[in-house]
Amino acid sequence: MKVGLTGGIGSGKSEVARLLAERGAVVVDADALAREALAPGTAGLAAVLAEFGRDVLAADGSLDRPKLGALVFADHAGRAALEAIVHPYVARRSAELMADAADAAEDAVVVYDVPLLVENHLQHDFDLVVVVDVSHETQVRRLTGSRGMTRDEVAQRIAAQAGRDQRLAAADVVIDNDPDDSDRVALRRQVEALWVRLRAA
Repeated sequence: MKVGLTGGIGSGKSEVARLLAERGAVVVDADALAREALAPGTAGLAAVLAEFGRDVLAADGSLDRPKLGALVFADHAGRAALEAIVHPYVARRSAELMADAADAAEDAVVVYDVPLLVENHLQHDFDLVVVVDVSHETQVRRLTGSRGMTRDEVAQRIAAQAGRDQRLAAADVVIDNDPDDSDRVALRRQVEALWVRLRAA
């Protein structure tokens, strides 16, 4: 069973992935693979430096992600250039990892945690698409609070992703994560119901 898990920035998608992993799912994290693609010493990081200059390096030689983010989310061409560097690596590695998980166990539930599932038209690659949904107001509150972003930065991040309606149109299952962050009971119940469905498939 291949599951595509997505949601807008600040939706809590990673928490849903963690809860599914607790229940036995094999989670492949696209964001982790993107970080791997740009780790020190990689061809990906070298390509980023050639495109954006050495100012995007931190003092320890790693990528300064906030600085790069400030550049690319304010510039469509820059974002496209970064995606051209990162996406091929992520696509290749995620396919390898999902295939390995499926080979290891016939009944494996493999969850691909990917923020740009709809943007990259990947929904047809999965047996089930799960969308973690929140309101725009919740996204803003979470990102300005826990991540310390300004409202302008939040607006840029949200504008760079598919709209809420586009994600919901691609969903087979919607998990509502709009309730207060301190109340995880509702989220856990929804994930448990999803897990029962996945195991029965």
